[in-house]
Amino acid sequence: METMKNETGTVTETAGKEGSAKMMAGIRNLVFDVGKVLMSYRWEDLLIDYGLSPEDAHRVGRGLLDNPYWGVMDYGTEPQEAIIAGMKKCYPEDADAVEYFMTHPELMHVGRPRVWARVHELKQKGYHMFILSNYSEVLYNAHTHDAPFHADMDGEVVSYKIHMCKPDIRIYRYLLDTYGLKAEESVFFDDRQANVNGAIAAGMKSELVTSEDQLLKLLEKY
Repeated sequence: METMKNETGTVTETAGKEGSAKMMAGIRNLVFDVGKVLMSYRWEDLLIDYGLSPEDAHRVGRGLLDNPYWGVMDYGTEPQEAIIAGMKKCYPEDADAVEYFMTHPELMHVGRPRVWARVHELKQKGYHMFILSNYSEVLYNAHTHDAPFHADMDGEVVSYKIHMCKPDIRIYRYLLDTYGLKAEESVFFDDRQANVNGAIAAGMKSELVTSEDQLLKLLEKY
């Protein structure tokens, strides 16, 4: 929201509200990533629960999340067993911890009920809601099968189903074409700058999400 000073030097938010109203005009579709947007994760705690020290939990977890196998998993082109075997070969000294991490996805995610409530409010205001997320089948099902936000969604595009991942511009176009959306009427929320840039390249508006509280403030504009 913009602020400005009047002739007496008093800061006012009036202009900012008018600017926000103009900026929001024409937006019909709100598109959400899942990870670190609609949900949080406790990946370090998961490995601490297994028995690793906080330092080792961070080392192993960060290594797995940054491993190329994780990206392959999101494409949905390789069996989960092959992914796990490949990751264990990358970290032979931590193979048991890797096995535990990869086979207990139901213990990894953390809901964001405040965000879900805001999404529901916006749905009731008439916005169309969509999911656009990079996810493997196993993890997506484990993390979202009972998530209440599904009831507010008008559609979803998840990478493993179509073997495309953000920030490939084709996945944004796939979303737009599949659901007959106009790019200029759509805004995308994601926690990675590259994915935000991909949406912008496809003609959509996009917002970088840095925290749950910041996302709630972003959604206030709508």
